[in-house]
Amino acid sequence: MNQSSRPHHAVVIGGSLAGLLAAAVLAEHATVTVIDADPLPDGPAPRRGLPQARHTHLLWSGGARAIERILPGITDDWTAAGAIRRSLPTDLVTKTAQGWIPRCGEKQFNISCSRDLLDSVVRARVTGLDGVSTLRQSRVRGLEGTAARVTGVRVDTPQEEGLVVAADLVVDASGRGSRARTWLQALGVSGIRQAEVDSGLVYATRIFEAPPGAHEMGFPIVNVQSDPRVPVPGQTATIVPIENGQWQATLSGTRGGQPTGDPDRFIPFAKGVRDPIVGELLEGRKPLTDVSVTQGTANRRIYFEKAELPDGFIAVGDSVATFNPLYGQGMSVAAQGLLAVRALLQAKGLAHPGIGRAAQRAIAPQVSTAWELATSQDILYPGATGMKPRAGTGLLNAYVNRLMTGATTDEVLTAALFKVLTMSSAPTHWLRPPVIWHVLRASDRGALQAPPLTAAERAVAGLGPVPGAAPGAVLGTEPCTDTGTGTDTGTGPVDPVGPADPVGQVR
Repeated sequence: MNQSSRPHHAVVIGGSLAGLLAAAVLAEHATVTVIDADPLPDGPAPRRGLPQARHTHLLWSGGARAIERILPGITDDWTAAGAIRRSLPTDLVTKTAQGWIPRCGEKQFNISCSRDLLDSVVRARVTGLDGVSTLRQSRVRGLEGTAARVTGVRVDTPQEEGLVVAADLVVDASGRGSRARTWLQALGVSGIRQAEVDSGLVYATRIFEAPPGAHEMGFPIVNVQSDPRVPVPGQTATIVPIENGQWQATLSGTRGGQPTGDPDRFIPFAKGVRDPIVGELLEGRKPLTDVSVTQGTANRRIYFEKAELPDGFIAVGDSVATFNPLYGQGMSVAAQGLLAVRALLQAKGLAHPGIGRAAQRAIAPQVSTAWELATSQDILYPGATGMKPRAGTGLLNAYVNRLMTGATTDEVLTAALFKVLTMSSAPTHWLRPPVIWHVLRASDRGALQAPPLTAAERAVAGLGPVPGAAPGAVLGTEPCTDTGTGTDTGTGPVDPVGPADPVGQVR
């Protein structure tokens, strides 16, 4: 469709991942202007408006499939730019609260790279679409319109202050710092409720030079999680191999056990979590950056879908909900929500009365599932603040704990775990009769007692053999019973997220 055949115009506030995906969806129906306060670099470079990009990011297969449907071929574009497609759990060494997960054959996958690279590839695709333009280094000051209908935005550009940009639809994708509630209140819209759960999480990241040969052999992601069932601060440590032969290492700790920016304490912290493997792998590695520390990681949700919003407005991505970054939900929830908006627009069109409110409701199911399951975990940590879990959450957590215990030894449950954790199916998948049957029989008998690194991986990392292991042993495959579950690489519709994170990465 050429630009002249699109009678409508949309404005997207924010040029991060959610905003770019929103622009791609809207470009099928309208000309689109993306407004961002940053210069929006042409390649993978840091942006002031995305400080969390310094930390580890993984895109789950559920989110990757959603983005692939919006931007066909994007996965190939990512890998061509240096991103790594990782099989799960084959290319993952992770200790969950219940124990080490065996490295069975592929059930799901993720995309591993720096956030700067991930966004730059999407940005190149979207800004190259017919009918998409950008206002860079420009800041939105407010919404134009009334409590009944938003008609545009008021923006300061490098050339002009207070420029009014008219729009049939305004999409707020400005992220965690969104001022949408303030803007809407200025139009007379009230009663927009907000909720928050804060575990006091702080996370710290440093990039290291990977050991020679590690990138070529496909060294796995390595992660040690916390256990929210134990009443102590939750601490995690993660290494993610990314582009250019680098290891991106992220540490995290909840209130009372947070990491600091002191480079001399980085590796000791990693060694002090539930297993020292991450610290051992980092010891002797050359650091390539300083330590970046981020606070302010609370789960926060704004219930736009329950308010009387004016027509012509919708909020997406972190403007709607932000989650504890360790669950890795943000990018995938945003992508799946925008895929739902795309289906709605294809069915009804941009000019349909009330399309903004309908689109806001279409996003809500993805957000709600992620919110309920993330906050039910975070509220368990000492000193956590915010809303308490709903009645029945304890029973659900007990069931999930048993399922995750079984995932350490039973491949059916390993597959079920990753199907939900990667947001490829809704958590109701865990309540299917075949899964329930295996959960009832779940046991950790024969579970791995050491990180499932192969002898070759330990050697390239400069680690000695595991004490008591047979020479040349490949740890991590023996306890996992092969039940023929196979690989799930489908590209069909995707559903929301599960509660626990096998990788401990940020969004």
